[in-house]
Formats: sequence, C-alpha cells, structure tokens
Amino acid sequence: MKTIATKEAPAAIGPYCQAIHVDGLLFASGQIPLTAAGEFVEGDVQVQARQVFSNIRAVLAAAGGTLNNVVKATVFVQDLNDFALLNEVYAEAFGDHKPARSTVQVARLPLDAKVEIEVIAKI
Repeated sequence: MKTIATKEAPAAIGPYCQAIHVDGLLFASGQIPLTAAGEFVEGDVQVQARQVFSNIRAVLAAAGGTLNNVVKATVFVQDLNDFALLNEVYAEAFGDHKPARSTVQVARLPLDAKVEIEVIAKI
C-alpha cells in the first residue's frame, strides 16, 4: 500500500489520508469544499461541487491519474433537492466518461458542507 498526499488538495481534517494506492486501485477519501489552503468554500451545491472536483483532480494527479481513471464515485449530499444541480457539475467534470456512482442524502457532512465525493480509480 502507498499513501498518496499532495499539497494541491486540502490536508485531511482527521486521522486519515487523501488516498491509498494498492494493487492498481486508488481509494480516495471523501473530498469536501476546502481549498488546498484549508479554507472552506461557501456557496451553493454547484460552487462547492466544483471545489470538490478540483480536489479530486489534484489527488488523482498525485497518483498519476485523471478523472478518466475513476471507476466508482460515491456522492454524499445534504439535500437531494440539489440532485439536478449537482448532476450538472458532475457531468461537466466527467464529460463522456461515466463511472459507476451512488448518491446518498446524509443528515450532515463535515464542516456542514453541502456535498462530499469519494472515488475509486484504476491507476
């Protein structure tokens, strides 16, 4: 197992790493809308999702991958009423690539974020 860490994405806010690479698979921890400097990005679900994808891209790049390597995404949202808005940003980020995905409404996310996304990638 190899721990993946980059200063281009926010540091973990708990006892975990940004990602683990093992046997050709990258398991990336959930990303919330924090900048690489650790500042929380306020705004609607689309603004926050764009920051989340920026963080995911940085973690994937640190492991030698891109969003095209993602095979599974898990999306946690505070409000499923934001589903259509979130899908716009999700489709913008992935383009023609369509990994498997689950989307779950949760009661609360770290720092009261509106969205958190974790991915598994083949790298």
